[in-house]
Amino acid sequence: MSTSAPDTAFGIDIGGTGIKGGVVDLRGGVLIGERFRLPTPQPATPAAVAEVAGKVAANFDYSGPFGVDFPGVVLNGVVQTAANVDKSWIGTSLKDAMTPQLPGPVTVLNDADAAGLAEARYGAGRGKRGLVIVVTFGTGIGIALINDGKLVPNAELGHIELDGHDAETKAAASARERDGLSWEQWAKRASKYLRTLENLLWPELFILGGGISKKPEKWVPLLRNRTPTVVAQLINNAGIVGAALAASEAEPADETPAESTQALLLD
Repeated sequence: MSTSAPDTAFGIDIGGTGIKGGVVDLRGGVLIGERFRLPTPQPATPAAVAEVAGKVAANFDYSGPFGVDFPGVVLNGVVQTAANVDKSWIGTSLKDAMTPQLPGPVTVLNDADAAGLAEARYGAGRGKRGLVIVVTFGTGIGIALINDGKLVPNAELGHIELDGHDAETKAAASARERDGLSWEQWAKRASKYLRTLENLLWPELFILGGGISKKPEKWVPLLRNRTPTVVAQLINNAGIVGAALAASEAEPADETPAESTQALLLD
C-alpha cells in the first residue's frame, strides 16, 4: 500500500430487505457503537437505495472512507446482476450512485465478497493460508474465494449445476423451508453441493455462514465432506465489517491503474 490504512472506516451493507451500516474499528474488526438499519425502499432503484444509504450514514457523526457492498456482481464499480433489487441497477455505477450521498471516498464490492474479507481478516479464516471458501446459505448461496488472504472477487458459484438444477434452488437455506426438508435431508443437499465445490477447487477450508449458521448444531455435524469446515464468526456484521475493510485498503483515486497494480503486487 502506498499510504497507511486508517483505523476506522464506515461499512454499508445493502440487502434486499434492509440497508444497514456502522463505523468499524479496523484494528479488531468490531463496530464502534450500534449499527443502524433502515428498510430497503421498494422499488429498490439506484436513486432510492442511495438516498437510504445516505440516511444510514447521516445517523453517525462520521466522515472518511466508506465501503458499500451490494447483492450482485460488481465489476469496476458497475453493477452487473441484481437478483433482489430493482433491475434498473444493471449497468449502473454503484460508486457514482453512492458518492453524492456519502461524506467521504466510496469503495464498492459484492456482498458475499465483503463477508468473505471480514471472515478472512478477523473471523474463522484469520491467518489461514491457501484457498478458503466462504459459503453463505440464505435465500440463495453466496460465495467468497480467499486465496492466501487475497480476495478473488465475484465468484458466482452458488449457481453451478447440481443434479440438473441451479445449485442454490436446491441447497440454499430457503430450499429447506420451501421443500419442507428435515435438517438431515437438507444437510445431504448441502454436503453434495460442498463436495461439488471441493472437487473443482480443492480448498483448505470451508467457512459456513448465512442466517442458517445461527443454528450450526442442527446441521453442521451432519455434513459429509473431506474439507475441514468451520462456522462463520461475524454472522450479522460481516458485510459491514468487510465493506469497511475494503474501503480502508482502497488505493487513492488519483493513482493510475499501473500505479495501483504495482502497489498491490508489492504489498
